[in-house]
Amino acid sequence: MRKPTIAAIVISIGVLVAVIGWLALQKQAAGVPPSLTQQEEDRKSQTSSEPQGVRRTISPDEIVSGGPPRDGIPSIDAPTFVSLQSVSFLSDTDLGIALEKEGVKRFYPFSILVWHEIVNDTINGVRVAVTYCPLCVSGVVFDPLVQGERVEFGTSGKLWNSNLVMYDRKTESLWSQILGEAINGPAAGTRLVIIPSDVVRFGEWKKKNPNGEVLSTDTGFSRDYRRDPYGTYYSTPGTYFPLKRKDSRFEAKELILGIVLDGKAKAYPIDSIKKRGRIEDVFAGISIVANSEDDGSVRLYKKTPSGLEHIGATYAFWFSWA
Repeated sequence: MRKPTIAAIVISIGVLVAVIGWLALQKQAAGVPPSLTQQEEDRKSQTSSEPQGVRRTISPDEIVSGGPPRDGIPSIDAPTFVSLQSVSFLSDTDLGIALEKEGVKRFYPFSILVWHEIVNDTINGVRVAVTYCPLCVSGVVFDPLVQGERVEFGTSGKLWNSNLVMYDRKTESLWSQILGEAINGPAAGTRLVIIPSDVVRFGEWKKKNPNGEVLSTDTGFSRDYRRDPYGTYYSTPGTYFPLKRKDSRFEAKELILGIVLDGKAKAYPIDSIKKRGRIEDVFAGISIVANSEDDGSVRLYKKTPSGLEHIGATYAFWFSWA
């Protein structure tokens, strides 16, 4: 058998290159892009992950993964409640969100919320969203009205400024818990109304509400509700995730009550209110009373001609509000 000459080899290589080039041109003519490098593939997937024209109020670059996927931290969508006499998993010092609405008094323990973050509850036939972000200890109850319908919310698996980003199960928009606002998606720019609630210790709450109801550990999920997975996070400096905004007027993890009135925001340090008992203020043209209550909670009120009206406020670490 004759060995191929060098000239024949060169010609064969040239033909092969020509064929590859012709195939690439055919792909382009057919609307199929030529092969991309891994870096180009990554860039393409990043830039095409969000369709053009998506509404948003926060840059996608500021919204980061918290680790679990969407609904990886499962919301409680069919909550059940027990009487005080049936509660054996709480101590008197345990904190939780206390909600009183239309004669119904309920306590949502942080020890359960830390594992679920959202409770889609219904009171007298009306849906409410009880939310909690362990990273900010922010407890807020919302009227979950989205585009004319009260809907369920779930955890998105994402964070903004180390705070829970939720999504609604109607438009699938992303919502910042601390802002109470849709930050990405069809509902972007929409704000939820805060329903007044309190963060209080269980022992104090049950004294004032002997007929109250407590969120049951019968959630449909297997969790150790006596253990807090965040350990000493609450009492040690620093956060698990980077902060986009920082403000040194208070320590990052100082507890505050925050309100937004007429588009303006203000925070009231909880320790200061407890030390003074009562603080009167004028903010956004409204007379505000910050009061330390008998049950150990702190409330914000606005003065009205008929008396004091409880204001829906956000209980949280300072860094999440700043």
